[in-house]
Amino acid sequence: MQKICKTCNQNFEITDDDLIFLEKISPVFNITQESLHLKIPAPTLCPDCRMQRRLSWRNERHLYMRKCDLCEKSSVMLYSPDKKYTVYCRNCWWSDKWDPLNYGKDYNFNKSFFEQFENLLQKTPLLGLWNVHDENAEYNNNSFYLKNSYMNFNSDKSDRIFYGYGVENCIDCIDCTFTHDSELCYECIDSENIYQCLFSQNLKNSNECYFSTDLIGCSKCFACHGLRNKEYFIFNEKVTKEIFEEKTKNLIFTHNLINDFKKQSQNLYLKIPKRFAQIINSENCTGDQIRNYKNAINCFDCTGGENIKNVTYGAFDVNNTEDAYAAGSINFAYEFLGGGFGINNVAFTINPANGLSNSYYTIQCANNSANLFGSIGLKHKEYCILNKQYSKKEYEKLVPKIIEAMKSPKSPLTRGLGHPLDKGGLGDCEWGEFFPSSISPFAYNETLAQEYFPLTKEQALSKDFKWSDYEPEFPHVEKTIPANLLPDSINDIPDDILNWAIECEISKKPFKIIKPELDFYRKMNLPIPRRHTDQRHKDRMALRNPRKLWKRNCMKCNTEIQTTYSPERKEMVYCEKCYLQAVY
Repeated sequence: MQKICKTCNQNFEITDDDLIFLEKISPVFNITQESLHLKIPAPTLCPDCRMQRRLSWRNERHLYMRKCDLCEKSSVMLYSPDKKYTVYCRNCWWSDKWDPLNYGKDYNFNKSFFEQFENLLQKTPLLGLWNVHDENAEYNNNSFYLKNSYMNFNSDKSDRIFYGYGVENCIDCIDCTFTHDSELCYECIDSENIYQCLFSQNLKNSNECYFSTDLIGCSKCFACHGLRNKEYFIFNEKVTKEIFEEKTKNLIFTHNLINDFKKQSQNLYLKIPKRFAQIINSENCTGDQIRNYKNAINCFDCTGGENIKNVTYGAFDVNNTEDAYAAGSINFAYEFLGGGFGINNVAFTINPANGLSNSYYTIQCANNSANLFGSIGLKHKEYCILNKQYSKKEYEKLVPKIIEAMKSPKSPLTRGLGHPLDKGGLGDCEWGEFFPSSISPFAYNETLAQEYFPLTKEQALSKDFKWSDYEPEFPHVEKTIPANLLPDSINDIPDDILNWAIECEISKKPFKIIKPELDFYRKMNLPIPRRHTDQRHKDRMALRNPRKLWKRNCMKCNTEIQTTYSPERKEMVYCEKCYLQAVY
């Protein structure tokens, strides 16, 4: 089935398998002797526009100091102080000091569902930060079991990590992205089980490698690419141990030296064949950075599971799922955003945790809750609608009526583009659509939507997205210094830099250096960064291929491939067979 996206007007395809999946994920009620199956309709937006709408609800990196609305203590939160929502610190939100059912409302059939849900969202306490089991690691988000760490996102089970994204089981790592089981690394991307590596990407089981890509089982390699089980190599040429140590021992990195090495390494990089996609130990998969999967279509950064489609960042064990971002340990989910741990049979769901099941249109519901519809913040609850408790019989009688009302063309959603709830790319009815961007608690430029689908303020506002100009007050410092005036060698950086602010050379935003970070740079002979941590994150993400597929041909055998390397790029892109022949 071919459809036209109602937001971007591009054609997209709905397959028979998609329709079968939607039928399986749709709610079933046994009101009489016969089951009532309320099918979720085919999507009205293309996969990209659906993802953009979901991501407009996910703030990962913007942290603010704000008072908890229960205990009134100041805490790190995702919601800026100017936002008029009720927000609790994590201790209060997870406690039994409040009851989400106190905010419950009767369903009003004279109003649209999203209008009523927005009203519930504005009043029900929201969890201020997703950060659990931390130790001296308050300034992190979507993180678990971090110690002595600062400003990491989607990162878990690590000690002394800073400014990381998707970092797992690491020690003493700074500015790393999707790096796992590693130690003493800096600016490493998509790597695992590496030690003392710098400025490198796609490394595995390697140590003391610098300015390198696509190495497996390598040691002491400098500006090397596509090597396997090699030691003492410089620019892909074998050297003696003595020569390698002479060129690298006691090397004091400066920004000019780093940039020179990067340029030289890039020249060699373009001459080495590239695997069309990082799809490892998998079957029938399209996308990139996929491991241990069966039947993963148009998926990226996914590890372990089967039967998924349009999933980005499936951290682990995601099965039978379509249209999801940042998920783990879930089975049967649709239009899913951020959450996991024993989730089963849910749709249109944000941040569920710990065993949510058989639920639709929920936010931050957790702890083995089930059979929820249009609810927020419920824990250990069942058969609730708009946070109001019902009996099983009442729930199964009322939800089908609500769904039928959501299908009605008489809904305020369809009265014209000027209605506020028409914003965000809604279709002809509410049922089957994700939450509209217009009722997200976050501004577009605070969310991942801005990272994946960047817009200017004018563009965002013209598309009816929110925009925030709020800037938190910067801490008092002795002085602010432009980045280009910093000493280039770490040996010339005074201890007093901890009291300064540095002006980013790109964004001009000020940032500070903290003591563990300074200690790391001195230990590794690295210069002080000249760019704000947000800019450094953008730079690292730009080094990864986009989460988009193009059809092109292997540059050796001409076999058709689907790859994240766009056709105009300069790399030599090979199919799996030709690539393996080239590197082994």
